[in-house]
Amino acid sequence: MALVRGVPSVTIDPIMGTPEPGAANITELLMREAAGDSAARSELSERLYHELRALASRFMTKEAPGHTLQPTALANEAFIRMAGDRGSPQNLNHFLALAARHIRRILVDHARRRARVKRGGGVRPISIDSVDIETTTPGLDLLALEEAMTLLERDHPREAQVAELRFFGGLQEEAIAARLGVSLRTVQDDWRFARAKLRTLMNGEHRNGVAT
Repeated sequence: MALVRGVPSVTIDPIMGTPEPGAANITELLMREAAGDSAARSELSERLYHELRALASRFMTKEAPGHTLQPTALANEAFIRMAGDRGSPQNLNHFLALAARHIRRILVDHARRRARVKRGGGVRPISIDSVDIETTTPGLDLLALEEAMTLLERDHPREAQVAELRFFGGLQEEAIAARLGVSLRTVQDDWRFARAKLRTLMNGEHRNGVAT
């Protein structure tokens, strides 16, 4: 991602990812940055980091209190990893889609390290009924969710992408529809299907890696 040069040093609201009134929208800033506008590049980096920090903060409400990975660290690591991506995001939804994939990988890597250090370290299972960006779900079992997501991606890639964008990226259904180029009804159907399938998989109703 050529526009990112380092983690911006900015003070932000950790929950609200909205720009100041009158600020240029992110799509416009991306166009200006692509045209070589250095001022737009600086503002864009700060605005995108703002969005990423807000997303990380919302997501980490799902984790149990005392989690060793804090929102700022999650946002910083995701931002730095995204700096290595080729090309730049086309708009905010594209950026959040990229962020969703990196946040998922970081959280799963972190959960695996914790599991190695402390086997069975008090992680409680999650009901997929509560998997939604607006809900708070302490004790999220990310490793069980990742295993289920991997199986879902193999057999139902679009539905898995909807689940990733909705859960890890925090995108609303309308934004996902625009991102994937499908109807809102398709996204709603895919999200219902993904939740049901993930529930089945997380309950262990598959054998030898074959989803039921």
